[in-house]
Amino acid sequence: MAVQCSEPVGACGGSGAVRAGETGVPDGSPPARLVPLLALACGSSVATVYFSQPLLVTLGERFALGAGWLGAIVTVTQLGYAVGLLALVPLGDLLDRRRLVTGQLALLAAALLAAGLAPGAVALFGALAAVGLLAVVAQTMVAAAAALTPPARRGRAVGTVTGGIVTGILLARAAAGALADLAGWRAVYLVAAGVILVLTVLVRRALPAGTPTVGAHEMSYGRLVASTVTLFARHPLLRVRGALALLVFAAFSTLWSGMAQPLSGPPWSLSHTAIGAFGLAGAAGAVAATAAGRWNDRGLARRTTGVGLAVLALSWLPIGLTGRSLWALAIGAVLLDFAVQAVHVTNQTLIHSVRPDAGSRIIGGYMVFYSAGSSLGALGSSLAYATGGWPAVTTLGASFSLAALALWAATRHVGQVVGAA
Repeated sequence: MAVQCSEPVGACGGSGAVRAGETGVPDGSPPARLVPLLALACGSSVATVYFSQPLLVTLGERFALGAGWLGAIVTVTQLGYAVGLLALVPLGDLLDRRRLVTGQLALLAAALLAAGLAPGAVALFGALAAVGLLAVVAQTMVAAAAALTPPARRGRAVGTVTGGIVTGILLARAAAGALADLAGWRAVYLVAAGVILVLTVLVRRALPAGTPTVGAHEMSYGRLVASTVTLFARHPLLRVRGALALLVFAAFSTLWSGMAQPLSGPPWSLSHTAIGAFGLAGAAGAVAATAAGRWNDRGLARRTTGVGLAVLALSWLPIGLTGRSLWALAIGAVLLDFAVQAVHVTNQTLIHSVRPDAGSRIIGGYMVFYSAGSSLGALGSSLAYATGGWPAVTTLGASFSLAALALWAATRHVGQVVGAA
């Protein structure tokens, strides 16, 4: 059962807004430094999920993992993230936001420390699962930014914090690769632990205390989590867009999780820094995808989805030429990132319109599909490369993309009806 709200849309539930006087800020506006700080903390938290991607070959050699097991390193992190979206994000509707955010950040720093000091594969997998579980603190901070900002400035604040997340994802691979070349793979996680610990202190000082309007006196934690499942069971659009997210991010993860293996071997034999730098190639696609928001505002959500999925499928043609040309890989990465971001923006725009008062639970549930797709792509990519090399990886990614395009074609009228409403 979903929480019902008698306040105007945006005053409770999805936005995580607070009652007057609960923000800890006299005029209802957050301190000037808070939103940029939350953006930095969000980007740093989410980046920890992606650090392993340019390091997969090195980690496989260090812990004696076969090529087919390399994807499991990414998979356990993404599975932890999926669990956190369902188990931890709803706590933002029940607990004091400052204690919740800083507590999760401190535990994330501890998990990163454990990963950096892991003596064996089992310890590494356990630490990375904990990293994924706790990295969902970024979603809690997005809700906090929305709750603390007046409606007239809320979009700008959420956009700034979300921009921090995108930037963190894009820079994670490059930063991890460069640091691994300079000081070894363990330094990546140890330095990250120190950064997160410093951010924990800064966020605790800057973030006002306060509990959202949907409190423990209105709904128990168990019922709040269960209401997320109920929402997806009731609304077909949520299920369709969730399935699209699963397939799209499976394709995304197939590329980014599998890229390290062909690039680290002949004929390229690239360093960690060079492999990580390919994450920057996707930045152009991510920046260009901001146009998808404007297209959605014009009522072009269905067309944006279709074009995005078609571009996603076509991106695998140049990606398939990776063994012959790094430029082809860069072009394919730009196209793929553009397509994924365009579909992702459209998905979130449409699903939020279903129940604005339950926006945080809907987004949390949607992101479970994202995490499951990322796990599927990572594991599938490593198995495909072990059995058939890069052509098999390309075929797998193209298959996920074509399946998403087929799903959209079969269900596009669902999105059209809700989008029009």
